[in-house]
Amino acid sequence: MQALPSRPTSGRTYRTRFRVRLSDMDPDGRVRLDAVARYLQDAATEDVEETGWGTPEHLWVLRSVRIDMPAPLLEDRALEVTTWGSGLASLAAARRWSISGDQGGSVEVDSVWIHLGPDGRPARIGEGFDEYRAAAGGRGVSTRLVLPDPPPSAPRTAWPIRTTDLDLMGHVNNAAYWKAVEDRFHEGREALRRPYRARLDYRHPLDLGEALALAEFDAGEGRGIAFVADEVVKAVALVEPLPEPATL
Repeated sequence: MQALPSRPTSGRTYRTRFRVRLSDMDPDGRVRLDAVARYLQDAATEDVEETGWGTPEHLWVLRSVRIDMPAPLLEDRALEVTTWGSGLASLAAARRWSISGDQGGSVEVDSVWIHLGPDGRPARIGEGFDEYRAAAGGRGVSTRLVLPDPPPSAPRTAWPIRTTDLDLMGHVNNAAYWKAVEDRFHEGREALRRPYRARLDYRHPLDLGEALALAEFDAGEGRGIAFVADEVVKAVALVEPLPEPATL
């Protein structure tokens, strides 16, 4: 798989810090994926609030995300998050994050976001995006989704949507999807203590009141989880191992 874009030497980068709280950890003290998703979202929000590319004039809807955990956050309790623009298209932009933990944990993330105007429709990014454009270094963005549908025989588990899963836009928040992934990995969560990659493709928004099921399936060495409502695949997650780092 293609390497993630490296940190830029020009253009805008934004750095912030977070403390890991009790509710961010699993019973073993590992920082959960949904907590990581909240840190990413909060750092991006702080960034666009500074530059004026946040709400209400501009809305950003997540299309896909790739989270590489070469060193999962097992004992880290203070995190430094750096984020920057990593790609650009007329209606979409890519965003990178790099997370460093105080105990050696490391997370590298890339994502694609659709730009919406105040009316909630896809809108051209236009002028004033120069700092992000410079950081992207001429890289483009593809909004094509690549994760597969679950096979028809994939076992399904009902998953309720709660009012606390909704965000300001009235849809299920990005972090809530990772709660479902964490739940389905609970018995085998040792896999999340080793280097791994987690990907998520968002196809359609999920709304309160939909009858949601999680369809689980094998995908090579990885494990896929599809979010299915009324026989429509709304999103697909895939978790797969990364090679263990070399040791001397």
